[in-house]
Amino acid sequence: MKSSKKFIYILLTLMGFSSCSSDDNNLKGDPFVVAFLDRSANLGEVDFNKNIEMIYSETATSDGAVTVDIEVDNAIYGIDFTTEPAAVDGKITLQINAGDNGNGFVFSKLNPDLNEITSMVRFEIETIDYPDADIRGYTSFQLNLDGEAAFLGGSIAPEVGGPNQQNQIYVDLSGKTSHKIQRDAWDLAFFSKEGFKVGINGSIYMAAAELQETNIDNISQTDVEDLMPQVAVGTFDPANEAYIDYPDGDINRTAISEINLDDAQNKVYLLNLGYEVGTESPVPGSVAIAGSARGWKKIRILRSGDGYLLQYAGLNDSSHQEITISKSPGYNATFFSFNSNAVVNVEPEADSWDLNFTVFTNIIEDAGSYGFSDGVLHNRKGGVTAYSVTTNQYAYESFSASNIIESNFQQDQRTIGASWREVMNTDKVLIDSIFYIIKDANGNVYKLKFTALLNGNGERGFPEFKYELLQ
Repeated sequence: MKSSKKFIYILLTLMGFSSCSSDDNNLKGDPFVVAFLDRSANLGEVDFNKNIEMIYSETATSDGAVTVDIEVDNAIYGIDFTTEPAAVDGKITLQINAGDNGNGFVFSKLNPDLNEITSMVRFEIETIDYPDADIRGYTSFQLNLDGEAAFLGGSIAPEVGGPNQQNQIYVDLSGKTSHKIQRDAWDLAFFSKEGFKVGINGSIYMAAAELQETNIDNISQTDVEDLMPQVAVGTFDPANEAYIDYPDGDINRTAISEINLDDAQNKVYLLNLGYEVGTESPVPGSVAIAGSARGWKKIRILRSGDGYLLQYAGLNDSSHQEITISKSPGYNATFFSFNSNAVVNVEPEADSWDLNFTVFTNIIEDAGSYGFSDGVLHNRKGGVTAYSVTTNQYAYESFSASNIIESNFQQDQRTIGASWREVMNTDKVLIDSIFYIIKDANGNVYKLKFTALLNGNGERGFPEFKYELLQ
Protein backbone atom coordinates (compact mmCIF):
# COMPACT_ATOMS: atom_id res chain seq x y z
CA MET A 1 0.00 0.00 0.00
CA LYS A 2 1.37 3.40 -0.95
CA SER A 3 -0.49 5.31 1.72
CA SER A 4 -3.26 4.98 4.28
CA LYS A 5 -5.46 7.15 2.07
CA LYS A 6 -5.05 4.74 -0.84
CA PHE A 7 -5.71 1.81 1.51
CA ILE A 8 -9.02 3.32 2.58
CA TYR A 9 -9.93 4.14 -1.02
CA ILE A 10 -9.38 0.53 -2.15
CA LEU A 11 -11.55 -0.73 0.66
CA LEU A 12 -14.34 1.67 -0.17
CA THR A 13 -14.39 0.74 -3.81
CA LEU A 14 -14.34 -2.96 -3.01
CA MET A 15 -17.40 -2.45 -0.89
CA GLY A 16 -19.26 -0.47 -3.49
CA PHE A 17 -19.05 2.90 -1.76
CA SER A 18 -17.28 4.64 -4.64
CA SER A 19 -19.52 7.67 -4.29
CA CYS A 20 -18.06 8.41 -0.87
CA SER A 21 -15.08 10.71 -0.46
CA SER A 22 -11.73 8.95 -0.20
CA ASP A 23 -11.13 11.06 2.91
CA ASP A 24 -14.25 9.73 4.61
CA ASN A 25 -12.87 7.21 7.08
CA ASN A 26 -16.06 6.92 9.12
CA LEU A 27 -17.71 3.65 8.12
CA LYS A 28 -19.94 3.35 11.18
CA GLY A 29 -23.23 1.78 10.27
CA ASP A 30 -21.67 -0.10 7.36
CA PRO A 31 -20.94 -3.83 7.56
CA PHE A 32 -17.53 -5.20 8.38
CA VAL A 33 -16.18 -6.57 5.11
CA VAL A 34 -13.35 -9.00 4.45
CA ALA A 35 -12.12 -9.28 0.85
CA PHE A 36 -9.14 -10.53 -1.11
CA LEU A 37 -6.72 -7.80 -2.17
CA ASP A 38 -6.51 -9.27 -5.69
CA ARG A 39 -8.70 -11.65 -7.64
CA SER A 40 -6.17 -13.93 -9.30
CA ALA A 41 -2.52 -14.71 -10.01
CA ASN A 42 -0.47 -16.83 -12.37
CA LEU A 43 0.33 -20.27 -10.98
CA GLY A 44 3.43 -20.46 -13.18
CA GLU A 45 4.93 -17.48 -11.36
CA VAL A 46 4.77 -19.25 -8.00
CA ASP A 47 8.16 -20.92 -7.45
CA PHE A 48 7.32 -22.23 -3.98
CA ASN A 49 5.36 -19.88 -1.72
CA LYS A 50 2.84 -17.12 -2.39
CA ASN A 51 1.29 -14.80 0.18
CA ILE A 52 -2.41 -14.32 -0.50
CA GLU A 53 -3.56 -11.11 1.18
CA MET A 54 -6.99 -10.20 2.54
CA ILE A 55 -8.11 -6.76 3.68
CA TYR A 56 -10.78 -5.44 6.06
CA SER A 57 -13.09 -2.49 5.48
CA GLU A 58 -12.10 -1.07 8.88
CA THR A 59 -9.80 -1.87 11.75
CA ALA A 60 -11.17 -4.85 13.65
CA THR A 61 -12.46 -3.91 17.10
CA SER A 62 -12.99 -7.45 18.33
CA ASP A 63 -11.82 -10.97 17.57
CA GLY A 64 -13.45 -13.25 15.03
CA ALA A 65 -12.71 -15.66 12.22
CA VAL A 66 -12.96 -16.09 8.44
CA THR A 67 -13.49 -19.44 6.75
CA VAL A 68 -12.06 -19.90 3.25
CA ASP A 69 -13.13 -22.84 1.09
CA ILE A 70 -10.63 -24.48 -1.31
CA GLU A 71 -11.70 -25.70 -4.75
CA VAL A 72 -9.11 -27.45 -6.93
CA ASP A 73 -9.07 -29.26 -10.26
CA ASN A 74 -7.12 -32.55 -10.43
CA ALA A 75 -4.69 -31.91 -7.58
CA ILE A 76 -4.44 -33.18 -4.00
CA TYR A 77 -4.08 -31.01 -0.92
CA GLY A 78 -1.08 -32.07 1.15
CA ILE A 79 0.63 -33.78 -1.79
CA ASP A 80 0.62 -31.23 -4.63
CA PHE A 81 0.17 -28.11 -2.52
CA THR A 82 -0.57 -26.96 1.00
CA THR A 83 -1.39 -23.79 2.93
CA GLU A 84 -0.40 -22.08 6.15
CA PRO A 85 -2.62 -22.14 8.18
CA ALA A 86 -3.40 -25.71 7.15
CA ALA A 87 -6.81 -26.59 5.77
CA VAL A 88 -9.17 -28.94 7.55
CA ASP A 89 -11.72 -30.74 5.38
CA GLY A 90 -10.94 -28.38 2.51
CA LYS A 91 -11.36 -25.19 4.53
CA ILE A 92 -8.90 -22.68 5.98
CA THR A 93 -9.82 -20.83 9.18
CA LEU A 94 -8.19 -17.42 9.64
CA GLN A 95 -8.36 -15.50 12.88
CA ILE A 96 -9.57 -11.89 12.98
CA ASN A 97 -7.66 -10.12 15.72
CA ALA A 98 -8.75 -6.82 17.25
CA GLY A 99 -6.56 -3.98 15.99
CA ASP A 100 -5.70 -5.60 12.64
CA ASN A 101 -6.56 -4.20 9.19
CA GLY A 102 -6.15 -7.41 7.25
CA ASN A 103 -5.11 -11.01 7.18
CA GLY A 104 -3.96 -13.67 4.77
CA PHE A 105 -2.44 -17.08 4.28
CA VAL A 106 0.44 -18.73 2.43
CA PHE A 107 0.00 -21.03 -0.56
CA SER A 108 2.89 -23.49 -0.96
CA LYS A 109 3.57 -25.51 -4.08
CA LEU A 110 4.77 -29.01 -3.10
CA ASN A 111 4.69 -30.51 -6.57
CA PRO A 112 6.91 -28.61 -9.03
CA ASP A 113 4.78 -30.03 -11.85
CA LEU A 114 1.54 -28.65 -10.41
CA ASN A 115 1.12 -26.49 -13.52
CA GLU A 116 0.89 -29.61 -15.65
CA ILE A 117 -1.77 -31.42 -13.64
CA THR A 118 -4.18 -28.66 -12.67
CA SER A 119 -5.82 -25.73 -14.41
CA MET A 120 -7.02 -23.93 -11.31
CA VAL A 121 -6.76 -23.59 -7.53
CA ARG A 122 -9.53 -21.38 -6.14
CA PHE A 123 -10.10 -19.92 -2.67
CA GLU A 124 -13.56 -18.63 -1.74
CA ILE A 125 -14.62 -16.73 1.39
CA GLU A 126 -17.37 -18.89 2.87
CA THR A 127 -18.23 -17.38 6.24
CA ILE A 128 -17.20 -14.46 8.47
CA ASP A 129 -17.68 -14.87 12.22
CA TYR A 130 -17.70 -11.21 13.30
CA PRO A 131 -20.43 -8.74 14.37
CA ASP A 132 -22.32 -7.17 11.44
CA ALA A 133 -20.04 -8.79 8.87
CA ASP A 134 -20.78 -9.18 5.18
CA ILE A 135 -19.08 -10.93 2.24
CA ARG A 136 -18.46 -8.36 -0.51
CA GLY A 137 -15.77 -7.13 -2.89
CA TYR A 138 -13.25 -9.73 -4.12
CA THR A 139 -14.80 -12.77 -2.46
CA SER A 140 -12.60 -15.28 -4.29
CA PHE A 141 -8.97 -15.64 -5.34
CA GLN A 142 -7.84 -17.95 -8.13
CA LEU A 143 -4.44 -19.28 -9.18
CA ASN A 144 -4.60 -19.86 -12.93
CA LEU A 145 -2.60 -22.19 -15.15
CA ASP A 146 -0.40 -20.26 -17.58
CA GLY A 147 -2.38 -19.31 -20.68
CA GLU A 148 -5.38 -21.45 -19.74
CA ALA A 149 -7.61 -18.93 -18.03
CA ALA A 150 -7.90 -15.18 -18.00
CA PHE A 151 -7.21 -13.37 -14.76
CA LEU A 152 -10.38 -12.63 -12.86
CA GLY A 153 -9.23 -9.06 -12.35
CA GLY A 154 -7.51 -6.96 -9.74
CA SER A 155 -5.81 -3.59 -9.52
CA ILE A 156 -2.97 -2.25 -11.69
CA ALA A 157 -0.90 0.92 -11.38
CA PRO A 158 0.85 1.43 -14.76
CA GLU A 159 4.31 3.03 -14.37
CA VAL A 160 3.63 5.97 -16.68
CA GLY A 161 6.44 7.93 -15.06
CA GLY A 162 4.87 10.86 -13.23
CA PRO A 163 4.30 14.35 -14.69
CA ASN A 164 6.77 13.80 -17.58
CA GLN A 165 4.83 10.65 -18.53
CA GLN A 166 7.94 9.34 -20.26
CA ASN A 167 6.75 5.75 -20.60
CA GLN A 168 4.34 3.87 -22.78
CA ILE A 169 2.83 1.00 -20.81
CA TYR A 170 1.26 -1.94 -22.63
CA VAL A 171 -1.17 -3.80 -20.35
CA ASP A 172 -2.52 -7.31 -20.87
CA LEU A 173 -5.66 -7.75 -18.77
CA SER A 174 -5.96 -11.51 -19.21
CA GLY A 175 -2.39 -12.06 -18.03
CA LYS A 176 -2.31 -9.11 -15.64
CA THR A 177 1.06 -8.07 -17.06
CA SER A 178 2.62 -4.78 -18.18
CA HIS A 179 5.38 -3.91 -20.65
CA LYS A 180 7.21 -0.57 -20.40
CA ILE A 181 9.14 1.41 -23.00
CA GLN A 182 10.21 5.06 -23.12
CA ARG A 183 7.94 6.78 -25.62
CA ASP A 184 10.73 8.45 -27.62
CA ALA A 185 12.49 5.11 -28.18
CA TRP A 186 10.90 4.67 -31.63
CA ASP A 187 9.86 6.76 -34.61
CA LEU A 188 8.23 4.64 -37.33
CA ALA A 189 5.93 1.61 -37.14
CA PHE A 190 5.99 -0.69 -40.20
CA PHE A 191 2.77 -2.67 -40.03
CA SER A 192 3.12 -6.44 -40.16
CA LYS A 193 -0.34 -7.51 -41.24
CA GLU A 194 -1.97 -7.24 -44.66
CA GLY A 195 -0.91 -4.32 -46.80
CA PHE A 196 2.08 -2.02 -46.47
CA LYS A 197 1.32 0.78 -44.04
CA VAL A 198 3.69 2.92 -41.96
CA GLY A 199 2.78 4.85 -38.81
CA ILE A 200 4.51 7.69 -36.97
CA ASN A 201 4.98 8.11 -33.22
CA GLY A 202 2.13 10.31 -32.04
CA SER A 203 3.26 10.06 -28.41
CA ILE A 204 6.11 12.50 -29.17
CA TYR A 205 4.00 14.66 -31.53
CA MET A 206 5.54 13.58 -34.82
CA ALA A 207 4.06 14.79 -38.12
CA ALA A 208 4.67 13.98 -41.80
CA ALA A 209 3.90 15.69 -45.12
CA GLU A 210 4.06 14.16 -48.57
CA LEU A 211 6.18 16.04 -51.11
CA GLN A 212 5.98 15.83 -54.89
CA GLU A 213 9.55 14.59 -55.29
CA THR A 214 10.48 10.91 -55.65
CA ASN A 215 14.27 11.33 -55.40
CA ILE A 216 15.15 11.83 -51.72
CA ASP A 217 18.57 13.31 -52.58
CA ASN A 218 16.97 16.16 -54.52
CA ILE A 219 15.29 17.64 -51.41
CA SER A 220 16.94 20.25 -49.18
CA GLN A 221 15.67 22.42 -46.33
CA THR A 222 15.26 25.35 -48.75
CA ASP A 223 12.64 23.33 -50.64
CA VAL A 224 10.47 22.77 -47.54
CA GLU A 225 11.03 25.87 -45.38
CA ASP A 226 7.58 27.29 -46.13
CA LEU A 227 5.95 23.96 -45.29
CA MET A 228 7.79 23.24 -42.06
CA PRO A 229 5.73 25.52 -39.74
CA GLN A 230 2.56 23.74 -40.86
CA VAL A 231 3.84 20.18 -40.34
CA ALA A 232 3.46 20.21 -36.57
CA VAL A 233 1.08 19.28 -33.77
CA GLY A 234 -0.66 22.02 -31.80
CA THR A 235 -0.72 24.80 -34.40
CA PHE A 236 -4.49 25.31 -33.88
CA ASP A 237 -4.95 25.02 -37.65
CA PRO A 238 -7.47 22.31 -38.65
CA ALA A 239 -5.41 21.71 -41.80
CA ASN A 240 -2.66 20.05 -39.75
CA GLU A 241 -4.86 16.96 -39.34
CA ALA A 242 -3.44 15.85 -42.70
CA TYR A 243 0.03 15.50 -41.18
CA ILE A 244 -0.76 12.98 -38.40
CA ASP A 245 -2.00 9.41 -38.19
CA TYR A 246 -5.72 9.69 -37.59
CA PRO A 247 -6.07 9.16 -33.83
CA ASP A 248 -8.83 6.55 -34.01
CA GLY A 249 -6.14 3.98 -34.89
CA ASP A 250 -7.39 3.14 -38.40
CA ILE A 251 -4.29 2.03 -40.34
CA ASN A 252 -5.95 3.18 -43.56
CA ARG A 253 -5.75 6.80 -42.37
CA THR A 254 -2.05 7.29 -41.72
CA ALA A 255 -0.10 10.42 -42.65
CA ILE A 256 2.12 8.28 -44.89
CA SER A 257 0.21 6.76 -47.81
CA GLU A 258 0.23 3.01 -48.34
CA ILE A 259 3.53 1.92 -49.86
CA ASN A 260 3.01 1.14 -53.53
CA LEU A 261 4.55 -1.75 -55.44
CA ASP A 262 5.38 0.79 -58.16
CA ASP A 263 8.38 2.72 -56.83
CA ALA A 264 7.44 5.75 -58.92
CA GLN A 265 4.29 6.20 -56.81
CA ASN A 266 6.16 6.44 -53.50
CA LYS A 267 6.98 10.08 -52.72
CA VAL A 268 9.48 11.65 -50.37
CA TYR A 269 8.09 12.82 -46.99
CA LEU A 270 9.08 15.70 -44.76
CA LEU A 271 9.16 14.26 -41.24
CA ASN A 272 8.88 16.33 -38.06
CA LEU A 273 10.48 14.17 -35.35
CA GLY A 274 8.51 15.82 -32.56
CA TYR A 275 9.97 16.30 -29.10
CA GLU A 276 12.17 14.53 -26.62
CA VAL A 277 10.58 13.49 -23.36
CA GLY A 278 10.25 16.44 -21.00
CA THR A 279 12.46 16.61 -17.92
CA GLU A 280 11.13 19.67 -16.05
CA SER A 281 9.34 19.31 -12.73
CA PRO A 282 6.02 21.12 -13.09
CA VAL A 283 3.81 22.29 -10.26
CA PRO A 284 1.62 19.51 -8.83
CA GLY A 285 -1.31 18.77 -11.10
CA SER A 286 0.48 19.90 -14.26
CA VAL A 287 2.55 17.90 -16.75
CA ALA A 288 5.82 18.50 -18.62
CA ILE A 289 5.47 16.26 -21.64
CA ALA A 290 7.58 17.91 -24.34
CA GLY A 291 11.29 18.58 -24.05
CA SER A 292 13.61 19.79 -26.80
CA ALA A 293 12.58 19.55 -30.45
CA ARG A 294 14.12 16.49 -32.13
CA GLY A 295 14.50 18.08 -35.54
CA TRP A 296 13.59 16.90 -39.04
CA LYS A 297 14.24 14.12 -41.51
CA LYS A 298 13.36 13.43 -45.11
CA ILE A 299 12.29 9.85 -45.82
CA ARG A 300 11.08 7.69 -48.66
CA ILE A 301 9.68 4.19 -48.22
CA LEU A 302 9.58 1.48 -50.89
CA ARG A 303 8.50 -2.14 -50.98
CA SER A 304 11.21 -4.77 -50.58
CA GLY A 305 9.81 -8.24 -51.19
CA ASP A 306 7.42 -8.93 -48.32
CA GLY A 307 8.88 -6.04 -46.33
CA TYR A 308 9.93 -2.42 -46.63
CA LEU A 309 12.93 -0.39 -47.72
CA LEU A 310 13.39 2.83 -45.74
CA GLN A 311 15.49 5.66 -47.20
CA TYR A 312 16.29 8.51 -44.80
CA ALA A 313 18.56 11.51 -44.39
CA GLY A 314 18.90 14.95 -42.83
CA LEU A 315 17.21 17.75 -44.74
CA ASN A 316 20.45 19.09 -46.23
CA ASP A 317 22.15 15.75 -46.84
CA SER A 318 22.93 15.09 -50.49
CA SER A 319 22.94 11.31 -49.95
CA HIS A 320 20.82 9.00 -47.86
CA GLN A 321 20.95 5.85 -45.74
CA GLU A 322 18.87 2.75 -46.38
CA ILE A 323 17.62 -0.12 -44.23
CA THR A 324 15.40 -3.08 -45.03
CA ILE A 325 12.56 -3.54 -42.55
CA SER A 326 10.95 -6.98 -42.34
CA LYS A 327 7.42 -7.62 -41.13
CA SER A 328 7.14 -9.30 -37.73
CA PRO A 329 4.60 -12.16 -37.82
CA GLY A 330 2.43 -12.19 -34.72
CA TYR A 331 3.03 -8.50 -34.00
CA ASN A 332 1.15 -5.40 -35.08
CA ALA A 333 4.31 -3.79 -36.44
CA THR A 334 8.09 -3.66 -36.66
CA PHE A 335 9.47 -0.47 -35.09
CA PHE A 336 12.43 1.67 -36.19
CA SER A 337 14.36 4.37 -34.32
CA PHE A 338 16.44 7.17 -35.85
CA ASN A 339 18.31 7.41 -32.54
CA SER A 340 19.91 4.01 -33.11
CA ASN A 341 19.31 3.72 -36.87
CA ALA A 342 17.95 0.26 -36.15
CA VAL A 343 14.88 -1.82 -35.50
CA VAL A 344 13.80 -1.69 -31.83
CA ASN A 345 11.46 -3.76 -29.68
CA VAL A 346 8.37 -1.82 -28.64
CA GLU A 347 5.03 -3.64 -28.41
CA PRO A 348 4.36 -7.15 -27.11
CA GLU A 349 2.79 -9.61 -29.53
CA ALA A 350 -0.49 -8.41 -31.02
CA ASP A 351 -2.68 -10.74 -28.94
CA SER A 352 -0.70 -10.12 -25.74
CA TRP A 353 -1.77 -6.58 -24.87
CA ASP A 354 -5.05 -4.72 -24.56
CA LEU A 355 -4.36 -1.17 -23.37
CA ASN A 356 -1.58 1.35 -24.00
CA PHE A 357 -1.11 4.05 -21.36
CA THR A 358 0.55 6.86 -23.29
CA VAL A 359 0.69 10.48 -24.30
CA PHE A 360 -1.02 10.68 -27.71
CA THR A 361 -1.88 13.03 -30.55
CA ASN A 362 -5.61 13.67 -30.80
CA ILE A 363 -7.80 16.09 -32.74
CA ILE A 364 -9.73 19.01 -31.29
CA GLU A 365 -12.69 20.02 -33.42
CA ASP A 366 -11.91 23.17 -35.47
CA ALA A 367 -8.40 23.34 -33.95
CA GLY A 368 -6.63 20.41 -35.59
CA SER A 369 -4.14 18.04 -34.00
CA TYR A 370 -3.23 18.52 -30.36
CA GLY A 371 -1.28 16.62 -27.70
CA PHE A 372 -3.09 14.82 -24.89
CA SER A 373 -1.57 13.44 -21.69
CA ASP A 374 -3.01 10.70 -19.43
CA GLY A 375 -4.10 8.80 -22.55
CA VAL A 376 -5.33 5.21 -22.65
CA LEU A 377 -5.62 3.60 -26.09
CA HIS A 378 -6.95 0.11 -26.70
CA ASN A 379 -5.29 -2.32 -29.11
CA ARG A 380 -7.52 -1.80 -32.14
CA LYS A 381 -4.97 -3.33 -34.53
CA GLY A 382 -4.89 -6.46 -32.36
CA GLY A 383 -8.67 -6.85 -32.33
CA VAL A 384 -9.54 -5.22 -28.99
CA THR A 385 -12.77 -3.20 -28.73
CA ALA A 386 -14.35 -1.17 -25.94
CA TYR A 387 -17.24 1.05 -24.91
CA SER A 388 -18.04 3.34 -22.02
CA VAL A 389 -20.84 3.12 -19.47
CA THR A 390 -22.05 5.92 -17.20
CA THR A 391 -23.13 5.30 -13.65
CA ASN A 392 -26.59 6.70 -14.32
CA GLN A 393 -27.03 3.61 -16.52
CA TYR A 394 -25.42 1.03 -14.22
CA ALA A 395 -23.36 1.07 -11.06
CA TYR A 396 -19.92 -0.38 -11.68
CA GLU A 397 -20.33 -2.92 -8.88
CA SER A 398 -23.63 -4.26 -10.23
CA PHE A 399 -22.68 -4.40 -13.93
CA SER A 400 -22.57 -8.07 -14.96
CA ALA A 401 -22.19 -10.17 -18.09
CA SER A 402 -25.94 -9.99 -18.69
CA ASN A 403 -25.64 -6.20 -19.14
CA ILE A 404 -23.11 -6.38 -21.99
CA ILE A 405 -24.41 -4.89 -25.25
CA GLU A 406 -22.39 -6.34 -28.13
CA SER A 407 -23.39 -3.63 -30.59
CA ASN A 408 -21.87 -0.97 -28.30
CA PHE A 409 -18.27 -2.15 -28.73
CA GLN A 410 -16.21 0.44 -30.62
CA GLN A 411 -13.05 0.05 -32.71
CA ASP A 412 -11.94 3.65 -32.12
CA GLN A 413 -8.84 3.26 -29.93
CA ARG A 414 -9.70 6.49 -28.08
CA THR A 415 -12.84 5.02 -26.51
CA ILE A 416 -11.13 5.45 -23.15
CA GLY A 417 -8.64 8.09 -24.33
CA ALA A 418 -8.60 10.92 -21.82
CA SER A 419 -12.30 10.68 -20.98
CA TRP A 420 -11.62 9.23 -17.53
CA ARG A 421 -10.19 12.45 -16.04
CA GLU A 422 -10.84 16.20 -15.91
CA VAL A 423 -7.75 18.42 -15.91
CA MET A 424 -8.94 21.72 -17.37
CA ASN A 425 -10.14 23.04 -14.02
CA THR A 426 -7.98 23.92 -11.04
CA ASP A 427 -8.72 20.56 -9.45
CA LYS A 428 -7.38 17.60 -11.44
CA VAL A 429 -9.88 14.84 -10.79
CA LEU A 430 -11.09 11.43 -11.86
CA ILE A 431 -14.47 11.34 -13.53
CA ASP A 432 -16.19 8.96 -11.16
CA SER A 433 -19.34 8.67 -13.26
CA ILE A 434 -17.79 6.56 -16.03
CA PHE A 435 -16.34 3.08 -16.47
CA TYR A 436 -15.46 0.92 -19.46
CA ILE A 437 -16.19 -2.47 -20.96
CA ILE A 438 -13.22 -4.06 -22.77
CA LYS A 439 -13.28 -7.09 -25.08
CA ASP A 440 -9.88 -8.60 -25.86
CA ALA A 441 -8.80 -10.50 -28.97
CA ASN A 442 -9.70 -13.83 -27.33
CA GLY A 443 -13.25 -12.77 -26.49
CA ASN A 444 -12.68 -12.13 -22.77
CA VAL A 445 -14.81 -9.21 -21.57
CA TYR A 446 -13.84 -7.00 -18.63
CA LYS A 447 -15.27 -4.03 -16.81
CA LEU A 448 -12.70 -1.41 -15.83
CA LYS A 449 -12.83 1.66 -13.61
CA PHE A 450 -10.09 4.14 -12.77
CA THR A 451 -9.28 4.65 -9.11
CA ALA A 452 -6.42 7.18 -9.21
CA LEU A 453 -5.01 9.97 -11.37
CA LEU A 454 -2.60 11.63 -8.91
CA ASN A 455 -0.15 10.40 -6.32
CA GLY A 456 -0.22 11.47 -2.67
CA ASN A 457 1.58 14.72 -3.55
CA GLY A 458 -1.02 15.72 -6.13
CA GLU A 459 1.28 14.90 -9.08
CA ARG A 460 -0.08 13.66 -12.41
CA GLY A 461 1.10 10.52 -14.16
CA PHE A 462 0.17 8.00 -11.49
CA PRO A 463 -2.93 6.24 -12.87
CA GLU A 464 -4.48 3.21 -11.24
CA PHE A 465 -7.48 1.13 -12.17
CA LYS A 466 -9.43 -1.91 -11.05
CA TYR A 467 -11.00 -4.44 -13.37
CA GLU A 468 -13.01 -7.64 -13.32
CA LEU A 469 -13.56 -10.45 -15.81
CA LEU A 470 -17.23 -10.60 -16.83
CA GLN A 471 -17.12 -13.48 -19.30
